[in-house]
Amino acid sequence: MKSTLKVLFLSSVFGTMALPALADDLVIGLATAQTGTLEPYDQPSLKGLQMAVDEINAAGGVAGKFPIKLVAKDTRSDAGQTALVAQELVDQGISILITPCDADPSIAAGQITQAAHIPAFSFCATTPTMPLAVGDYMFGNYPADNVQAAVLAGYATDKGFKKAYILKSPDTAYTLKLPEYFASSFKAKGGELLGEGTFSMGQQDFSAEVTKIKALNPAPDVIMTAAYEPDFPAFIRQLRGAGVNTPILGSDGIDSPTTFGLGPLVDGVVFTTAGFAVEGSPLAAFNAKYKAKSGQDPDTVYIANGYDLGKVIEAAVTKAGSIEPTAIRDAVASLEGVKGVTGAITYAGTKGMPLRSVSLVRIDGGKRSLVSQGVPNAADVPSP
Repeated sequence: MKSTLKVLFLSSVFGTMALPALADDLVIGLATAQTGTLEPYDQPSLKGLQMAVDEINAAGGVAGKFPIKLVAKDTRSDAGQTALVAQELVDQGISILITPCDADPSIAAGQITQAAHIPAFSFCATTPTMPLAVGDYMFGNYPADNVQAAVLAGYATDKGFKKAYILKSPDTAYTLKLPEYFASSFKAKGGELLGEGTFSMGQQDFSAEVTKIKALNPAPDVIMTAAYEPDFPAFIRQLRGAGVNTPILGSDGIDSPTTFGLGPLVDGVVFTTAGFAVEGSPLAAFNAKYKAKSGQDPDTVYIANGYDLGKVIEAAVTKAGSIEPTAIRDAVASLEGVKGVTGAITYAGTKGMPLRSVSLVRIDGGKRSLVSQGVPNAADVPSP
């Protein structure tokens, strides 16, 4: 009699036990960050995925016949290490690879799985050109940067903001392109870009940039950045410390406990994310279920996002009726309306980045409040 729980972790998430793979196991490799700058995003995503896997395996596996086995290795938030880990996992005979929450290491890993004809998903990289940079075996799992940017630009326009300033970093596609997509969408709606600044990831001194912003005349109505920790906390501390109270728009990278731990400094900040737990919604039910299982409230939507990736994989393997990698890839590319706890997820008709809802959230008093939720008009989304 087969065990219905077959999960192998090289580092523990829920204290799972190593078991050998069987011929009908769906082996999923995780080349993700257990340490480094991407750990605050990859690890919550992994917790959600693990929860989905536990449920699927408890029911006998995908379609009642393919138990899932996870094999996780630490990428240390480094693109080169991600590529090495990806090759090791491919050599172990995986059917699917999951990569970090950033396009650069995901592309490095995806190029290996593309050559091996193994489908790969990034947990939450949002660069819309990521699948195009790799090939037809690469998929995203989160609202793309240009989609998030369109939502932010629409909000800024609706608020009557006429003049914007963007802060970007060339160190990653995410921190560079998302503000540029915002600027493009904002200008298309009649807004004016007063200027832009740059920073290096890991930078602690933003005094020169803060001085530049403070000296702008006229002053911007809004500042948009895709900076995340530790850069976003450093920037907003110094900006507010200099007496600049201009509204700030951020992106999903600041949906983390660190941001909410900043207290009044982040009151009024508005950012995009993959979901919001409205009372009675599937996400609210998931959050309650997660708390019952783990004993803790989920502190970020990345947990639910990881769970939804588990549901996407389940839907694809069920549709394929096989754990053969190419059959799974073909099934993913044809998925429509997969019921995730953050909303419906569609890959059919896309170029690897899923069509899914974006939630716009405002921070006040350490709490989230929903501003809006939905899919932006396609005409408002900048081309990747």
